[in-house]
Amino acid sequence: MGLHQKPFVITIAAVSGGGKTTVTKRLAETLSHSKALYFDAYEFEGEPDDICEWVEQGSDTSVWNLSPLINDLQFLLSRHEPSLDYIIVDYPFGYLHEGMKKFIDFTIFIDTPLDMAMARRILRDYTDSSSENIRNHMKHYLARGRFAYLDMLRTTKPNSDFVIDGSLPLDAIVNTISEEIKSKCKP
Repeated sequence: MGLHQKPFVITIAAVSGGGKTTVTKRLAETLSHSKALYFDAYEFEGEPDDICEWVEQGSDTSVWNLSPLINDLQFLLSRHEPSLDYIIVDYPFGYLHEGMKKFIDFTIFIDTPLDMAMARRILRDYTDSSSENIRNHMKHYLARGRFAYLDMLRTTKPNSDFVIDGSLPLDAIVNTISEEIKSKCKP
């Protein structure tokens, strides 16, 4: 990137278990002069207690007060460090949140098949759980949780600048995204 240009802000979205954190980490390692921010590292006012209920009521992103994330992003952007070319944000809403969208240059959606995302979540979150706990989680997913996944496919995916197949190997995903980002940043 050119000297003294503001960093290029990229958001990475996917359903839970879709690979957004893994891809964000790998991109931060791959793209030179980059910094990553992670949505799950923050506590937000207005964060719904029940995500399924939030989706059932229309998944209005404006109820989320994203000030902590926005403040960190503004801080990184205002420093104008010539050494920072990219800010990669593991973030589920793409352009859908009014407070965040003005800072975003490029949104990516990792389109991971729902069965793969669920398998990853079970492996990640339920390693030491009883089979009864896993069964209860699957019952909840079938009764209500799946709608939250489908809502992301309905809202965030079509509002993304670039969609990549989440069933591809990690290296292929990261390499393809890196090339896409670099092509967007050419003068």
